[in-house]
This record gives sequence, C-alpha cells and structure tokens, in this order.
Amino acid sequence: MNAVRSMQQSVRFSTAPGQHRVLLRAPRVLGLTSRTAIKSKVATVEPAAPLVDDRGFQLKQDGTYDLSAPPPFSLSDIRNAIPAHCWNKNAWKSMAYLALDVAVVAGLAVAAYTVNQWWAWPFYWLAQGTMFWALFVVGHDCGHQSFSSNRSLNDFVGHLSHSSILVPYHGWRVSHRTHHGNHGHVENDESWHPVTKSQYETIDPLAKLGRLQFPATLFAYPFYLWKRSPGKEGSHYDPDCDLFVPSERKLVTTSNAFLLGMLGILGAATFKLGAAAMFNLYFMPYWVFVAWLDVVTYLHHHGSHDATEKLPWYRGEQWSYLRGGLTTLDRDYGIFNKIQHDIGTHVVHHLFPQIPHYHLEEATAAVKEVMGPYYREPEKSPGPLPVHLVDPLIRSFNNDQYVADTGDIVFYERQQTAKTA
Repeated sequence: MNAVRSMQQSVRFSTAPGQHRVLLRAPRVLGLTSRTAIKSKVATVEPAAPLVDDRGFQLKQDGTYDLSAPPPFSLSDIRNAIPAHCWNKNAWKSMAYLALDVAVVAGLAVAAYTVNQWWAWPFYWLAQGTMFWALFVVGHDCGHQSFSSNRSLNDFVGHLSHSSILVPYHGWRVSHRTHHGNHGHVENDESWHPVTKSQYETIDPLAKLGRLQFPATLFAYPFYLWKRSPGKEGSHYDPDCDLFVPSERKLVTTSNAFLLGMLGILGAATFKLGAAAMFNLYFMPYWVFVAWLDVVTYLHHHGSHDATEKLPWYRGEQWSYLRGGLTTLDRDYGIFNKIQHDIGTHVVHHLFPQIPHYHLEEATAAVKEVMGPYYREPEKSPGPLPVHLVDPLIRSFNNDQYVADTGDIVFYERQQTAKTA
C-alpha cells in the first residue's frame, strides 16, 4: 500500500528570547520504520523598534510620550539654544535685588512693630515670611555662584542672607550642590529623594510623619538641616559629615560661626524688645519661610501638572545628569514669581545653575523647542495667588510614598490599604 499511515508535526520554542526553534516530526510512510528529526534554522526575531514621532521623541503604545526614555537631544543642544547674554552675571544688578529685599524686610518689621495690633500680625507673618524666603533665594544664588563673578562677594552675601534666617550657608550650599549633581537619582539625590519600599516599611514613625505625611512635611526643613533625610546620616552643621570633603570642613565651621553671631543678635533683640515682640517679628515669619521652602522645593520634583503622569526616578546606567534634570518641573507662583526671584523657572536652573535668576525666563523660552515634550509647560496661576498648586501638592503626598527596591527606572507607588471582609 502506498497509503500514508499518519503524519504528525510539532512545534517547540527555544528558551532564548527572540528565537524560535521549530522541530518537525517526519511523516511516517509505509515502508519507513525510522523517524527523522528535521530541525529548521533558528530564526532570530529582532525586538520591535520603539515608536517615535517625526522628531525622534519616543512614544508609548497608547501614543503618549514616554518621558522616562532617553531624549533625542543632548545637554549641549539645550545649552546652545540659550542666548549668550543669559550667562552674564551683573553684580550691581544682583546687589540691587538684595537691597530691595532688605529694605522691604526692614520696612515690614518697623511698620508691624509700630502698629502692634493683633489683627495685623498674621498679615505681617505671611508677608515677612515670604520675604525671608526671598532672602533665602538670594543666598541660594550665591551658593551657585550666579550672584556675581566674584566668589568672595558671593560667599559673603550668601553668609549674610542665609545666616539672617538661620541657614548654614556652606553646609547647605554643599548639600544643595550634591542635589543638583544627582537630581533624579533614587539613592544619590540629596533633597526630597524617594525612600524605597523596604525603607518605607521600617522607617521610624516620627520620621515618616515629618518626611512623608502632609502637612507636617511643610515644616521639615530645620530638622533636615539637623539630621538630613531618611536613609542619610550626618548633619549640615557637622564638619565631619560625609557630605563634606576635608577641604570644606573649615567652611562649614565658618558658617556655624555666622549662625552663632545671628543667634546672639536675636538674643539681644529679645532682651531689648521682649519675647512677645520677637515671637511676632521673627519666630512666626521664620516658620512661614520654612513652609515656603518646603512647598516650593517639593513641587519642583513631585506632582506633575498632568495627574496621570508619574515622574521617573533613575538608578544605575539609566541615570544621567540630563535625564535626571528633565524630571524637574517649572511652576507658576502668581504674584510671588518676581518676589522669589523666578525660582519657579526651575528646569533650566537645575540644568544650568550658573545662569542668574533675572535671565531664567528668557533662557527657558529659548530651550522649549529643543526640549519638546520633555518641557512640561507649567499650569498658569488662575489669579494672583497660586491656589492651583494645592491639588498637585496634596495628590503627590497621597500617592508618592515609595519606589521599588530594584530597577533602574522606577516610579512612586502607594501602599495599598488592606481590605477588611
């Protein structure tokens, strides 16, 4: 008989990703007693190329931009888009801004002390605390050496402006430099960096309250100066802290001496004016300043304008200075934009902190075309007060609790509450 008894075929896949191995079992024909395995050639299937738009920006499967992916531009591309004059520092212009801030601080204090009415003090606290925050930004620019081209002048002004609000100039300057140099890195970033899931589960309850629970975190800054963030050891006041290299230890001691001098001034003023007066004139505005600092610095690294977007954090080979910097956010603070020296134009500042604050708006406008979707246009303030920022602030504190212990690109997660039957 020339009939075919049976024919069988089987297909088996290899375990190697992207490769398929096909095994055919030979047909059993009358007169053939042996089976011959015929192995096909191994076919290698290349991974699908990422979806990109016509400018090279990577897309997700749903058509939205994947802003955690490497951008199609370089840091040099952004730098070259910034007008040359934006890099110029004008010491006289910077001093004029400082003089105006000091004049307003003095004027507010004299006016409030003269009026000395219970109903006026809360308005004073808010206004003066905002001006303390403006003084902080001046010292912040001094630390970045964007105040002027003279380092000695920058450090002197930085000491005066920061010591007046009890901030250790060099101690904070160095830690802030670490923040800029490692922005967006899970472990190496210095301020407002995420905690991992394992850290979150074992963190001290008091530390969790101060670092992760709104609104207690609005007043965390003095404690951060003293003890740093969860997972970090040392203090901004300790010259031997691992934040500082040996050559910086004397600088930290110098800043501590300035702080002791300021504490002496505050003590003398308390003796002269009384504790109640200093409570109103200095203590309450100080805590308003702290709230400003914590809110602004938090919002520049958390809570995208798009409620559906999660900002990426990086580790290992996925992190780069550029990709970390692109996770920062600009914010519109309404009438406070100019008062706080345009600190809300934060993306360009984070990438190029040498640019003076009075050039940041122009520099930001110049780089938008290069950055494309990686520049997240800030939501405009609906009026003079930036009430629109309340939503991303609270939303972020509710949802951004920890990141995974492993992975080179991670996103904030929220601890799931156990359901009861």
